[in-house]
Amino acid sequence: MGLSVRERADVVATFRFISVYLMETLARWVPTTPELEVKVLFGRHLWDLAQHADAFGKRTAELRLAVQASREPTTQFMKVLKEFAQVGDTAERVDGFYAGVMPGLEVVYRNFLDTTDPIMDEPTVRIVERVLIDFTRMRDDREKLRTEQPEIALTENQWVSKLSEAGGSFRDIVDFRPAPQTPATVS
Repeated sequence: MGLSVRERADVVATFRFISVYLMETLARWVPTTPELEVKVLFGRHLWDLAQHADAFGKRTAELRLAVQASREPTTQFMKVLKEFAQVGDTAERVDGFYAGVMPGLEVVYRNFLDTTDPIMDEPTVRIVERVLIDFTRMRDDREKLRTEQPEIALTENQWVSKLSEAGGSFRDIVDFRPAPQTPATVS
């Protein structure tokens, strides 16, 4: 059975929150990252994340939430996002985002696509498919940077693995609202 409208709204609002959070993280990093090439990369990709957040936000209104509604993810996933946002080293930032957070989110988004009804939730499916296409281009941009700037790479990837494994299923990161209680009928 597919997701209810309420559950789909919670998923989309959570995807929006994550897009905004990552966009804001990259925006905070741009002025504090010394390498100009990385600043440009982050700047281009924070714009992509803003587009994703906007598309998810418009979809929330179609799913009976406020326009641009956001829902914070589960406490466990939020902890991972906060830890990620605090890194200061350029290589940790680059690898953490492109080799850690993005692959983890790809798994989450693909899991959602496998679970949702593609006909009943076609607008969300289209948004998520677009995000996945953008993620591929963004990773390709990162690989080009790594070729041109090989010194901007982590040699130790345990931290990156932790990030990429934090996602898993959208059900692992979405803090679903409890179903509304229906009043008992009086006979």
